[in-house]
Amino acid sequence: MDLMNYKPEKPFAQRHLLTLQDWSADEILQTLSLALQLKAKQKAGEPHPLLAGKSLAMIFTKSSTRTRVSFEVGMQQLGGHALFLSSKDIQLGRGEPIGDTAKVLSRYVDGIMIRTFEQSDVVELARYGSIPVINGLTDRFHPCQVLADLMTFYEHKGELKGRKLAFIGDAANNMGHSLLIGCSKLGVNVALGCPKGYRPESEIVEWAKANAQAMGSDVLITDKLEDAVAGADAVYTDVWTSMGMEEEQAQRFKDFAGVCVDEALMAKADPKAIFLHCLPAHRGEEVTSGVIDGPQSVVFDQAENRLHAQKAVMALLMK
Repeated sequence: MDLMNYKPEKPFAQRHLLTLQDWSADEILQTLSLALQLKAKQKAGEPHPLLAGKSLAMIFTKSSTRTRVSFEVGMQQLGGHALFLSSKDIQLGRGEPIGDTAKVLSRYVDGIMIRTFEQSDVVELARYGSIPVINGLTDRFHPCQVLADLMTFYEHKGELKGRKLAFIGDAANNMGHSLLIGCSKLGVNVALGCPKGYRPESEIVEWAKANAQAMGSDVLITDKLEDAVAGADAVYTDVWTSMGMEEEQAQRFKDFAGVCVDEALMAKADPKAIFLHCLPAHRGEEVTSGVIDGPQSVVFDQAENRLHAQKAVMALLMK
């Protein structure tokens, strides 16, 4: 499939990006196609002010390098304006109901991106607002990251359907959940290798299995890391202790003892497999520097693609 020239099956119909489970495979492919086109324009120095005059409110209760810079620069490149709002800048969570915040912002700006803890906050903003809401990350889902991941996977491997992606680590977090959904929606075989106490939510596993059945792909969840990685076209990992879980770090290090994406584990994947990590990465914890800084690593392509994938999301939702 040539995603640069992808022909949509139906007009794009989404109003928000709360989780990719809400989107069809066609809508995800439309987004990836536009992301590739916008990336080509940006590299060629061609202006693409698709959101000229538009404004995006960016709400952060969790800090982030990639999320803030990619959304803010992305809006600028699209001809619009982004407004950074930390938890200290607004009344959200300090007495004002989320519904009231949504209604007020809907009268000021053209879209909201929120990076926060609870998925329910994102859902409530979308429920009460009259403008698009983009989930920049919650503890349950990270759809923007997975769009960038799938874009990177395509750039390095071509056709996505029938490929295999293995995720090693805490599969009960937003990345494990979102990779299950995003991969299964597009017919990518997805395998999660994780300790038994860190398996994804059963509801999300059910969604992924239903998606995979419709697309003719497989879902595997196992505590045998070599089985997860076997023959994979991409091997993915994340830190063992996500933001907000610092008090659990000592216990998590015990639970993940022996879990490491190193050169030996990478050797179980396809010889041409790529290595992915959503960053930030702590060298020596879940990966060795020989992998994340090695020839199979595409982590900085992946980080860059946050910019292009999110520009596509904003353009489709806010245009």
